[in-house]
Amino acid sequence: MSGGSRLDHVYRSILMTKFFTKGWGKPENLKRLFLFKEKVTNRETCYSLVPNNYPVSISKEEVYSDCRILEGQFLSPFVTYLPGIVPNESETAYFQVVLPTKWNSDHYKPICLHLAGTGDHGFWRRRQMMAKPLLKEGGIASIILENPFYGRRKPKDQVRSSLHNVSDILVMGGCLMLESLVLFHWCESNGLGPLGVTGMSMGGHMASLAATNWPKPLVLVPCLSWSSATPVFTQGVMSNSINWELLGSQYFADDVYREEIRKFVHIDKDAFRAGQHFAKHFPQSMDHIRRLSREKHELNKGKDISSAPQMNSKTVMIEIQNNNSNIDQQTTELSPSKCQAVINNSDMGASSNCEVQSPASNRTLSSEVEIVATESKLGIADLVTKSGTLGSLLVKQKHSDANVLTQFGESKSRILGVTNKDLEGKNMERVNKLKENVKESVSRWREDEAVLFMHGIMDECTHLRNFTVPVDTSLIIAICARDDAYVPREGCADLTDIWPGAEVRFLDAGHQTDGVATGSPLSPVIANFFVEDFEEKALQQVTHKPLCWFCYVDDTFVIWPHGPKKLEEFLDHLNGLHRNI
Repeated sequence: MSGGSRLDHVYRSILMTKFFTKGWGKPENLKRLFLFKEKVTNRETCYSLVPNNYPVSISKEEVYSDCRILEGQFLSPFVTYLPGIVPNESETAYFQVVLPTKWNSDHYKPICLHLAGTGDHGFWRRRQMMAKPLLKEGGIASIILENPFYGRRKPKDQVRSSLHNVSDILVMGGCLMLESLVLFHWCESNGLGPLGVTGMSMGGHMASLAATNWPKPLVLVPCLSWSSATPVFTQGVMSNSINWELLGSQYFADDVYREEIRKFVHIDKDAFRAGQHFAKHFPQSMDHIRRLSREKHELNKGKDISSAPQMNSKTVMIEIQNNNSNIDQQTTELSPSKCQAVINNSDMGASSNCEVQSPASNRTLSSEVEIVATESKLGIADLVTKSGTLGSLLVKQKHSDANVLTQFGESKSRILGVTNKDLEGKNMERVNKLKENVKESVSRWREDEAVLFMHGIMDECTHLRNFTVPVDTSLIIAICARDDAYVPREGCADLTDIWPGAEVRFLDAGHQTDGVATGSPLSPVIANFFVEDFEEKALQQVTHKPLCWFCYVDDTFVIWPHGPKKLEEFLDHLNGLHRNI
């Protein structure tokens, strides 16, 4: 993504954290996760997975001058339903509760669950930047949950926040959804409420997922997130921290990813995908196009020379042997899942430009040479010329060979009627350029297929349209940054379309400017939202109501028509419920 805050791009570029360094994860784990997804995306089935008396233990309590802090733990319910998928270190969920030393009311004990953003290990940051300001400004308690794969729950061989596999982010989300239900039940059983949930960045999206499965009204304030995590990993600046070459190699090396797991995801192949490669590699993609254009211009200068009669002895000529049984056999044995490279040129020496095109995704990477793939399976690569004068080239190569097509023109046994000594001078140079362009295009094509697969996985597992709509969307305020380079919103469904009634507020900043780098400025938003919700419910309990009740930030404008005595009774009623009113 070329847009967004410059600070976001710079900040991401200086971090060494890389994601999914071991690939997609075990295929069998991905299949189990997709099957279990059907349960957690439906509120009724997901809610039934966690009983209201789920065992939770409090291991520590400390009292300070400004707050009381509890620490507790419980076994993640996700471990029960999908044993063997969660790392041993992540199986136990740790949390911290920040409570007031004394509640303002016995009937109103608001509490908010805070979920961690990327890189937020431990409790300190959320406690100091969110929980304590929220308690001080709004009298609202907090629960801080440690993310799976973070802090005490981080696998021993994991470095910082670098999740090893794509499947790990799915495990993290599944754990947090069920663990949030455990904590909501615990709050209710201890007389705490109303309930809310919030989070920054990744934590904001996890908070949105958690809110979908609670069957009661819930305050939700997702910060710096959007309706899907897909753009974060395929378009945002974090996509540059992913080894797409590795993911592409794994995707084509194991048939399970393409033939079984891909069935679980829906991948849109519209015009947007055609430009995804260009956007992903910009500005390098623009340089590549200019370079190919220059090469074509230079090579076309020698077209007359290469096509002259005196050069026929040095021109690569290959006859189509239609009656050759070996060729017929190779051609007829090509299945729809085999990859076929087509050299689209009547004179090999006239051009070295190439393109990669997949009918499955309709993407064109450059020009003149097509890599045609159906079902996105690279098993045997066959080079076949379309031109009647040039004939046909057939090259067979195992899909496990990472350097696809590198042996083109180098093996006599793999090129019909051509030996290396025939490729001399400029013709040899042109063929070498052609080989390199094909190799580069195939590599990019494979990366594009990996991006598409990632797009399908993330859309299927994180897009809010696939989850139940929260009970009361009027209790939702999303805080977004206009210039967020981490969480692009272009091309992604609007949150208010998925959740009608929700509100979106924008900060004139980037992800790092007024977002993850700061936390306390958002606590008043959460506090005010809790108070507004409380005021609305408190007004329903009185007989004499104001004609107008309008809140703006921390001010309330009221029109009271019932006289001073009734006004005093009304204020006593509100302050008796919560003195902050």
